Amino acid sequence: MNDHWATKRAAIAFLMTCIAAVAIVLLSERSYWQATDTLRELAEVQAERTVAWRLFEGLVDAETGQRGYLLTGQVEFLRPYAAGIKQAENATRSLSTTRTDEPEAMALLARIHRLSEARLALLAQTIQLHESGKHAAAIEIVAGGEGKRLMDELRINIGELQQTSIRAVASSRTEIYATLMFSRIGMAVLSTLCVIALFVYLRQSKVVLAHHQELKRAVQTERDRLEIEVIQRTAQLTELTQHLQTAREDERNRLARNLHDELGALLTSAKLDAARIRSRLAGTAPEALERLAHLVETLNSSIALGRRIIEDLRPSTLGNLGLIATLEILAREYAEHSGIAVHCTLAPVRLQASAELMVYRLAQEAITNISKYAQANQVWIELTARDGQVEVSVRDDGVGFDSQLIRGGAYGLLGMRFRVEAEGGSLTVLSAPGQGTELRASLPESRSDAAGQIAGAAETAASA
Repeated sequence: MNDHWATKRAAIAFLMTCIAAVAIVLLSERSYWQATDTLRELAEVQAERTVAWRLFEGLVDAETGQRGYLLTGQVEFLRPYAAGIKQAENATRSLSTTRTDEPEAMALLARIHRLSEARLALLAQTIQLHESGKHAAAIEIVAGGEGKRLMDELRINIGELQQTSIRAVASSRTEIYATLMFSRIGMAVLSTLCVIALFVYLRQSKVVLAHHQELKRAVQTERDRLEIEVIQRTAQLTELTQHLQTAREDERNRLARNLHDELGALLTSAKLDAARIRSRLAGTAPEALERLAHLVETLNSSIALGRRIIEDLRPSTLGNLGLIATLEILAREYAEHSGIAVHCTLAPVRLQASAELMVYRLAQEAITNISKYAQANQVWIELTARDGQVEVSVRDDGVGFDSQLIRGGAYGLLGMRFRVEAEGGSLTVLSAPGQGTELRASLPESRSDAAGQIAGAAETAASA
């Protein structure tokens, strides 16, 4: 619950930070565009003042040129006159497009426009009268003072326009100061909010992170505990498997010994009794002798069956002849029984008696699986020692299988693996569809085989 609330508060703080950041951007943009508009208006006002004075200067230049031309009659005075007329006309057109949203300025501009046109018309009239030979009429117009009145009135209106420009500049400057102050206060407030929200977010993030670290440590502790428990249970299962295999082998050994001692003695005694009976019935009862011969054959088959069962339960050759001879006998019997070629590459190795028995059972189980499932034509059995390790390999060229998809019911392979691991080794299964199967076990080599020899001698004595 605390973690959920801390996460929620962190999310709210992050949202507040984002909102404040967006507000800062919007405030900055608003201040920028407002300041830009104000500066543009200031530029227009400044340009208006310049254009108004250019209009007046143009009219003054035109008037000067006009008077010089009227007094001297020289054409050179018409050049400044024409230049002043052009400058005044251009300035008049520029003034008509400024401050269209201010009625007072528009009224002044209208009067300035009308006065400038009247003054230009009066100048043009005097020049036209002079050129048409009416020089006295032109001088009379100049001396009449109408032009001076128009220029004085034009100067007054331009001055009033300048005053409106000054007021507009002052108003714009005030607006800029207000915009900057508003932006300053807004930035300070929003920045403070951002810092507060960021502090809250970082604090809550720290709380959440600490809680997550605590949960991670708890999970790691539980995981370590489970791993230790798994290791302990695996060790217990391995020990249990080893105990069960040992008990199984002991039971097999006991059964083999009982069969060898008791059943073997009974069958041998019966065979001897049959031999005595046959010697006494010689030549007297052919039918009885025939049945007695059949009984002897049955006893011989029973004795052979008992020996095979005893060998399956506990191979006596393992203690009498050793591991290599036992594996060779196993391979030869399988080859004779199945008709499959078995190739043996067996080198002397040093293993304890329990490990030798495990290797024999591994080969026996592998051959049983080959006969059931592999559909093989050839089998290879290898036994080598290399770098303190004994390697056992049983390989076939059968149909194989996908070793990555071993089904859960493959208890034979699972039993082999536990047998090998109980002896401190490892088992590897290599197979692929259509490429045969190889079982490869690696065991630590015994530093001294004295213990194995003593155990083998003891088991052989017990079997005997």
